[in-house]
Order: sequence, then C-alpha cells, then structure tokens
Amino acid sequence: MNVFINTPHINVQNPEGFGKTVLMPGDPMRAKFIAENFLEDAVLVNNVRGIQGYTGYYKGVKVSVMASGMGMPSIGIYSYELFKTFDVQNIIRVGSAGAISEDVNVKDIVVGIGASTNSNFQSQYGLNGSIAPVCSFDLLKAIDKVSGDSKIDIKVGSLYSSDTFYDDTYPSIPWGKMGCLAVEMEAAALYMTAQRLQKRALAICTISDLVYPPHTSLSAEDREKTFTDMMILALETAVVAEDLPYLETRE
Repeated sequence: MNVFINTPHINVQNPEGFGKTVLMPGDPMRAKFIAENFLEDAVLVNNVRGIQGYTGYYKGVKVSVMASGMGMPSIGIYSYELFKTFDVQNIIRVGSAGAISEDVNVKDIVVGIGASTNSNFQSQYGLNGSIAPVCSFDLLKAIDKVSGDSKIDIKVGSLYSSDTFYDDTYPSIPWGKMGCLAVEMEAAALYMTAQRLQKRALAICTISDLVYPPHTSLSAEDREKTFTDMMILALETAVVAEDLPYLETRE
C-alpha cells in the first residue's frame, strides 16, 4: 500500500509501504537479518518502538518483513493494523518453538495447521464457547508445495500458543499428549485476527528446544542455519501467495 498512513503502532516512512505478504519474526533483529540477506532494495518502512519493518523484493515479488514482538497481545496489535489499515493480505509468522511432542526434534520446522491456547484472547469476540483458530488453507497448500520443491522438510500439525514463558506447572506437556507438536506464544492470536478480518495467516516455527527430557537446545550455529531454512520457505511461500485473490477486509 503505497501511501503514508499512521496507526498508534505503525508509521509508514517510505512510499514503498507494505507488500501483499508480510513475514513476522518476533525479534526486530531477525526482521533486519531477513531484509539485509534475502530482500533486494530493502528499505525501512517502520521503526515505531523499535519494531523494525522493511519492504523489498524477493525474486521480483514485493515482500515485507516486520517484527511482532513477543506474545499474543503484541502480535494481535501488529497483525490487526497490518490487515485492517494497510490492507496486507497475508502474514507469515517465522519464529521459534519448543517441542512438546516426542515426534518432533530440534531443528525440525513445524507448520501450524491450527493453534490451541490458554489465552483469553478470544473473549473479545463474544463467543459462547471456544474457537479453534486455523491457518489459511491457501498458504498451507503453498508451503507444502514449496517444501517439496526446495527439499526442506516440514511437519504439519497443531501448535499450542501459551501466554506464559516461565510457568511453574509446566502445562504444555498435556497439550503434547493431545497432539500439539510445539509450544510458542503468538500463532493463536494471529490466526484469530486473520479469521476475524478475512485475511490469510500461517505460522512456521523452527524447533529450538525440547520441553520434554532431555531438554535439548540448539546451538547458536545450528539456530542460524535452521532458521535460514525457515526463512527461505516463508519467502518462497510469499512468491506463490502473490497470485492468490484479493480479500476484502471483513467489517
């Protein structure tokens, strides 16, 4: 969207605006890394509160990358403003997660088909029950194809989005017994926001730690290599998503 628009949390500073697809890591420095290493002609379009957003080109397709911060309240704000005010069509979360299923190991890339949560984020919608937010099927199909073409393996399943990182009760393990592959902190809010506004969302996470014994963690070197694979998958998916039909924002 090539106009200057302000929201409380996003202040577009460049006429490039945002692309149709925005990649959203949690860390602003990871957004900077993606822009500098994968995008051509990348320019800074937002830096409110240090949440850096860049727009550039990947294989000729205009793509943006902007940090979400940590947790569901934070990604809920940024995804809402991008979808609603800046008419972004697709948001792809690229983050880290902890494995809570013994079918998942460190370095694996997990794609969330749905996201369970312990959050009260859904209460704003006035639902008489619990919603089961899911990803965009179009983006899921796209990344499945991209994964095969690029020979980068993915595991598709449910995520568990937790409001707490440090928790005395270790509540994520029972979610693993119910089929959730990994625990993270943003996907459920992103999926709910996308469903409410009739836009597309997908969460891709690299497993950096095992929540179950032996509690293995990736080294810094392994994180860099494996996270790069996830970034490539997201960018290639953005290329495919460029041809998806335009969606009007649901009021």
